[in-house]
Amino acid sequence: MIAFAEDVAASGGYMIACAADEIICDPSSIVGSIGVVGGSFGFAKLMDKLGIERRLYTSGEHKAMLDPFLPENPEDVEKLKAVQREIHEGFIDLVKGSRGARLKGPEKTLFSGEYWTGNTAIELGLADGIGDLRTTLRERFGDDVITPLIAPARGWFGRVQPGVSGFDRLLRGGDFAEDVISALETRAHWARYGL
Repeated sequence: MIAFAEDVAASGGYMIACAADEIICDPSSIVGSIGVVGGSFGFAKLMDKLGIERRLYTSGEHKAMLDPFLPENPEDVEKLKAVQREIHEGFIDLVKGSRGARLKGPEKTLFSGEYWTGNTAIELGLADGIGDLRTTLRERFGDDVITPLIAPARGWFGRVQPGVSGFDRLLRGGDFAEDVISALETRAHWARYGL
């Protein structure tokens, strides 16, 4: 199985890509981010300042853990960090099991949560080669490979047609030219972010 990371394969996206035997990416793909993140806000002081009283009813001693409207409890933060460490260790084991001897960078770097471009990901052993889906499949399996474009059905003004999936449209013999334009629009959108 081959995974193609033509835009971003970071964090959960990279985890999914690791299910493949081989990972192909673009030179400018974003790859990696092997880590776990969680974030929140704290509104307890703002609520006091505004005179807002929070009423929270729970069943279970830790059900309101890290509630953003309550003062932060260091024990709750440590519990969250323990869960994150456990998930991170599982993620690391999954990457090591999938990529094995192909991994070339120091573990401290590879599993830091950092992400890289496609070329650097290949140097680190996180990806296997540069390419795109259509070209790679045709090079390996011949010009008869069919790679249908599956995109949301769009009307004349670029809006997704409600209730119509790209697969349904493909089965109904959707307008190829409109699908190509839709794909180009999507590419242009991501290009604004350098992806």
